[in-house]
Amino acid sequence: MKAKEIQDLIDFISNSGLEEVNIETGEFKIRVKRSAKSTSVVEGASAAVISTPAPATASPPPVTPQGASSAGEGAKSDDSKYVEVKSPMIGTFYRSQNPETDVFVNVGDEISTGQTVCIIEAMKLFNEIESEVSGTIVKVLVDNAQPVEYDQPLFLIDPS
Repeated sequence: MKAKEIQDLIDFISNSGLEEVNIETGEFKIRVKRSAKSTSVVEGASAAVISTPAPATASPPPVTPQGASSAGEGAKSDDSKYVEVKSPMIGTFYRSQNPETDVFVNVGDEISTGQTVCIIEAMKLFNEIESEVSGTIVKVLVDNAQPVEYDQPLFLIDPS
């Protein structure tokens, strides 16, 4: 991994609001963790550490699903029958291929296994995310063009 790519990764993390990212391949291992004081990058065998000051921005407010109530107990038991489509990676969530086209799915749409439901852009690569179940879209849990984390729920699907 080149120094420019590492710097791009650090910039992406500081702009996205993510606190920590781990990337591991056969060739290298990289961990970027943001704290109030600095951001560190550790690279595999060479164990190089790069520190940069964290941006002086307030932490983003906690993300809550659309329509979630503060009581939440009734909503949690009601949502338990739904299947979550989760993000397989960190990146930026997009509901359509580009701003001029229609969204892949809307609330109430019937979808089938393998159907594309969104795109997640990570490091300039656009990854189509497919549904693993058939059913009806009940909720879209993320706004368009928002950063998402690994394993973050994106959609709720009623499989019945």
